[in-house]
Amino acid sequence: MPPLLASPDVHHPQTAARPLVTLQDVSVTQGGLTVLSGLNFQLFPGEAWLLTGPNGGGKSSFLGLLRGELSPMSGTRRYTLEGQERASAVRARRLFPLVSPMQEAWFLTRDWVQSVRDVLLAGLEGEMLNAGEPDSAALARLNEVVTLTALEPLLERDFRTLSHGQRRRSLLARALMPGPAALLLDEFTDGLSVSARAELKTVLEGVAARGVALVLATHRPDEAPDLPWRRLEIGRGTVAERPFTPATPEPVPPPSPSRSEIAGTEPLVTLERVSVYRNGHLALGPLDWVWRQREHWLLTGENGAGKSTLARLVAGEFHPALGGRLTRHFLNRDLLSERRRHIGVVGAELSIRQRQGWTGRQLIGSAFTGSEGAAALSTAALTTAQGEQVQAVAEELGVQDLLARPADTLSQGQLGRLLLARAVVHRPRLLILDEALNFLDAGAQRQVFRLLPPLMEAGTHLLVVAHRPQDAPPGLTHHLHLEAGLHRR
Repeated sequence: MPPLLASPDVHHPQTAARPLVTLQDVSVTQGGLTVLSGLNFQLFPGEAWLLTGPNGGGKSSFLGLLRGELSPMSGTRRYTLEGQERASAVRARRLFPLVSPMQEAWFLTRDWVQSVRDVLLAGLEGEMLNAGEPDSAALARLNEVVTLTALEPLLERDFRTLSHGQRRRSLLARALMPGPAALLLDEFTDGLSVSARAELKTVLEGVAARGVALVLATHRPDEAPDLPWRRLEIGRGTVAERPFTPATPEPVPPPSPSRSEIAGTEPLVTLERVSVYRNGHLALGPLDWVWRQREHWLLTGENGAGKSTLARLVAGEFHPALGGRLTRHFLNRDLLSERRRHIGVVGAELSIRQRQGWTGRQLIGSAFTGSEGAAALSTAALTTAQGEQVQAVAEELGVQDLLARPADTLSQGQLGRLLLARAVVHRPRLLILDEALNFLDAGAQRQVFRLLPPLMEAGTHLLVVAHRPQDAPPGLTHHLHLEAGLHRR
């Protein structure tokens, strides 16, 4: 059984350490497209690398190349792991664990119950499923990692019922189980509350202090742990090391929307004594809340407080427990098809459902019927007016080049921009943005903020879930803060 954190051959990159992985003139293709070209790179024990660059630039592909999920089409890749040089990536897949949105999606789309304990124990051997009973050594390792990451209260929970931040913490713990030589993190801080980011930054700093290499792909470098980072900029398939200067984010006043004097009196949505349970666990409530016309709400709270549960409840994906009542006053018939036509949604779960083989145009156009999955509209089903609307919103969000691309070939940021287009193309009555800026580069975030004011003026009402003040768009009028199911306005 390896130690809690692996001790590589040499802890500090400035000594005569051998590189964990060496890439020489490597090019990689995916779906017939070259995603990385002419790449030369070495990763040494104890190094800390920040990967930056635009959506679709190749950051996630670079991480996949490091751990052997992608293979070079040309050039060479060699590893030095456990004291042996090797060309095979088999050991790298265990010793270079990855924490990513795609990994999270895999666990969320399984039809069987996996507790957090199961997820961690499977990670010990680099597997996706825990198939057997752990021995005493495995249980000892589990206890060490759980203590390090403060996961004890969640161990018996079904992974699928956790909040986004709780899932991220669990996947970090899973990655630590085998004693990694390098830890690969893809947009790790997105979806985490301020306190969760602070806690996990401390964990990562401790991991790095033990000589484990860190490679972090991020659009938010100011949220990275305090480490001697080197920066690798990746864009359009090319990579180049750039100087890294720790960013000092511009001060943003905390959002404190207050009740507008001109707020309407007619309710759009009313919750009365509403509670939501997920697999027997109370995820929200009891909650009384009214969303009225001309109100635009900011929803905040710690990971696990019930923010995404409330957002999905309003959208109709969850239903109140017995004794509670939810009324959508703006619908004549409160049917699933009607809710999807009149409510636009962006959230982590939707992105998982939509990562399929239909094209960007089909994905956006499916908003007009509220269909998902295999029932998504074909391009032939769009009317001329609808096709023009799809094209217009694609231009506003800069995704024209993605309209013909299958969604399952896109980066998380590219898919997120398509989902935003889908959420607004039909001018919904309600627009629910649950951490909608996650995975988006700075340019895409600015495009979203430019898109929202005209929608609000035209009658769309916003509910925005955000952990960061700078992620709350202007024009919000009301604030609901959740604390473990309780609420404060």
